[in-house]
Parts: sequence; C-alpha cells; structure tokens
Amino acid sequence: MADRKRDPVAVIGLGRFGSALAIELTQRGTEVLGIDNSPKHVQALSGQITDIATADSTDLAALKQLGVPDFYRAVVAIGSDLEASILTASLLVELEIGHIWAKAVSRQHGRILRRIGVHHVVFPEHDMGERVAHLVSGRMLDYMQVDENFAFAKMCPPEEFVDIPLGQSGLRRRYGVTVVAVKVQGEEFTYATAETELGHGDMIIVSGRTDRVERFAELP
Repeated sequence: MADRKRDPVAVIGLGRFGSALAIELTQRGTEVLGIDNSPKHVQALSGQITDIATADSTDLAALKQLGVPDFYRAVVAIGSDLEASILTASLLVELEIGHIWAKAVSRQHGRILRRIGVHHVVFPEHDMGERVAHLVSGRMLDYMQVDENFAFAKMCPPEEFVDIPLGQSGLRRRYGVTVVAVKVQGEEFTYATAETELGHGDMIIVSGRTDRVERFAELP
C-alpha cells in the first residue's frame, strides 16, 4: 500500500493561511504545488515551496495543465472570494481528488463546501479563537478539540489528584476524563498507568468529552 503521508499536496490560494500551510508542509518534507491568481503572492513564495504557479483555479483547463488531477490531496485555502472557493472546490471534486480540504469563513460557507463533496472543512479563525479562549479562561496550557464533543488538554494536575495513584483516584468515575500521558519536570511525556502518581509541577494530557475536560480544568 502506498504511503500517502509523503504524497504531494496542491495548495490553492496563497494568502496568509495558504502560504503558512504550504511553507510548513515543505519544511516537513512534503512536495507542494502552490497556486494563486495573484502574481504578488506567487512571487512572495518563490523558492520557499517545491513548485508554484500563477493561475485561475476556477478554470478546469488551467488545473489540468498544472497536473492537479494527479494529486491525491489538495487544499482550497481561498477565504475572501467565496465564489472562487466554491468553484475551485467543485472542480477538485469533479477531478476526483482523493482528499480535499477547504478553508471556510462561515458555517454557511462550510455547509456548502460539504454539500458539493469536500472531505474536510476547516475554520482556521474560529478554531484558533476557540482554542485561545480555552487557554485564557482556565488552567489549560494547550487545548485541541478533535471532534465536536471530544477534546485533549494539557494542564497541571489539580491539587486533589497529586500523590495518589491514578487507579485509586476515582478521576475517571468522578469527572469522566482520562489522564493519558504525564510529563515530569526535566523528562519527556510517558503514558499514564493505574500506578502513576502525579506530582506538583507535572504536566498531564487529559482526554474526554469537551464539557468534562473543561470542568476538570477548572479544579484548583
């Protein structure tokens, strides 16, 4: 079976989100084809990603000429021009690209993208705002929501669970969350077990339903 992790990625739309994505993918060793209709955006990224072109992504012939149909993964990073975003995404669906990601700037925009066949819709501004809100409002050091009702959070352990083996703490029964990893100061993260005892200054990764993770993070 082919290793899809290293398959080239077409990134269409090279504004702030698209350019940051294209550069990050390139630095991680993924070949990237960047496409934008603005010569200014293309020139700014020249030499920073694998391949780049100025083209109209709403033109099927232009996409074919650039070899986009040969890509297994593509990202529509167009945000400001909703018509171009939707038309580009629909052409990628027509070309039967294996995995299509698309940036959405509103819930309605996201619904339209899903209806036309986009596999993954992302809301960069909303998701970042939500993440920062969690970090600002509680004891979380980092936060990632992986589904509508499931999240991971990095935090320091609440006082009541320090120096008690996790298996005896009743943490999961009482709060509905699981400590999946622990980092002792000066060491790396390791998997948590029933015998793990949390200490002051430790860092933990907690998983569970979003509301329960949030409630757990509010404990002193």
